[in-house]
Amino acid sequence: MVYVLLADGFEEIEAIEPIDIMRRAGIEVKTASITKNLEVTGAHNIKVIADMKITDVEPKDITLLMLPGGAGHELLDASNEVHYLINECVIRGIYIGAICAAPSILGKKMILNGKRATCFPGYEKYLYGANVTGDKVVVDGKFITAKGAGAAADFGFAITGILKGNAVADKLKEQMQY
Repeated sequence: MVYVLLADGFEEIEAIEPIDIMRRAGIEVKTASITKNLEVTGAHNIKVIADMKITDVEPKDITLLMLPGGAGHELLDASNEVHYLINECVIRGIYIGAICAAPSILGKKMILNGKRATCFPGYEKYLYGANVTGDKVVVDGKFITAKGAGAAADFGFAITGILKGNAVADKLKEQMQY
């Protein structure tokens, strides 16, 4: 199961576009609110009803944990539950995807040390020990990082390629006229 963690202020396109792409590919995706409510408000005042609360996420069921960016990344970073799930993913060797400013959460934890990574310009200073690229999407081991909203589709296709194979991702790109 892919879990996408949502906090108020999340960048909508960075969450919704990859979710859409993954679901089109047949990947089971659940959104999890880190707020006290299931309703989460994005950076552009788009309200989304999450599938569950973060406390209902079962670490043993995670195949990939996804962190969208936007101003909500600060709330993700401040959440003990988010850090617990990230730690569980690292310990268990589970994929983690982070886009825009969200890779800074991983960088501050020093888990990108020696890895190639990318992020929204200005957040490179938080990718401690990472080999920062200017690429739209970077996959290194169990980490998938992406630059920002303009890379949301590429991020979704990269995740899809990892979880379902590049042939599925390529076919989906063709079907979606990407």
